[in-house]
Amino acid sequence: MALFDASKLRFPFMKYRKIAMALSMILVLGSLISFFVKGVNLGVDFTGGVDIQIKLDARHDIATIREALGEGGFTQVMIQIYDDGSISIRYQESGEDTQHAVIRTLQDKFGAVIIEKIDKVGPVVGEELRRQAMVAVVIAILAILVYMAFRFRFRFGVAAVIGLVHNSIILLGAYSLTGREVGTWFIAAILTVIGYSLNDSIVLLDRVRENWLQVGRLGAMEVVDNSVNQVLSRTINTSLTTLLPVLAMYFLGVEVMSNLAFAFIVGIVVGTYSSIYVVSSLIVEWYLRKPERR
Repeated sequence: MALFDASKLRFPFMKYRKIAMALSMILVLGSLISFFVKGVNLGVDFTGGVDIQIKLDARHDIATIREALGEGGFTQVMIQIYDDGSISIRYQESGEDTQHAVIRTLQDKFGAVIIEKIDKVGPVVGEELRRQAMVAVVIAILAILVYMAFRFRFRFGVAAVIGLVHNSIILLGAYSLTGREVGTWFIAAILTVIGYSLNDSIVLLDRVRENWLQVGRLGAMEVVDNSVNQVLSRTINTSLTTLLPVLAMYFLGVEVMSNLAFAFIVGIVVGTYSSIYVVSSLIVEWYLRKPERR
């Protein structure tokens, strides 16, 4: 049984499209301002730092070690446990006082700490890799535009791509505003959000395409409103069933998992909103300014 059934309901979404577009512009502008003024809290993956490799008297999992370091004030660390029991702890600060503080924190919690080596490390994501990632994203967006234009219509493709850019900027702004750490996993998170949002947009645009033959008789607003309402149950049920386990991961998971879940929560909410309002509103506004029947 569906969580939400909107088959007997009809909402005039396009009646409020200008309010929604104004809200989207405020969110995008606020996200960009926060990004360029405040920046984002880059993790060790991007900034580099110090890698301390140690061994403890007994085996402990990553969550226990992270909790111990968190109690000592070291929250932004990368922890990796190797098969031989060695533990790699990577953090941003490079001073010797910080090194001693990290080791003392572990000694207070776990007892004897054997230091195997201490190395300074560079950022995992270098300038060349960042540049290649940007090129790959641009190529992917262009490929999406071409596919959407071929599968549906050029205007639909442009609207879908703008929706994806809208969602990505707001997601980045959410991390900037909250100060949450951004690591290499964020690349996977933002690509997942893009894929999720694109899927929602394709479902909606497929229904708009089916109903577009009636645009001359009903008008673009009516056609798009009908299409959104026809897929509304599917859109909300998909979002809810995806959101519930992500919320569990956010509230019950460790810090790294919580950070990742936060990206999915923002992506699901904004992606659902953008498929209903951003993509649809762009199609309607474009048609009203420059009608196109075929």
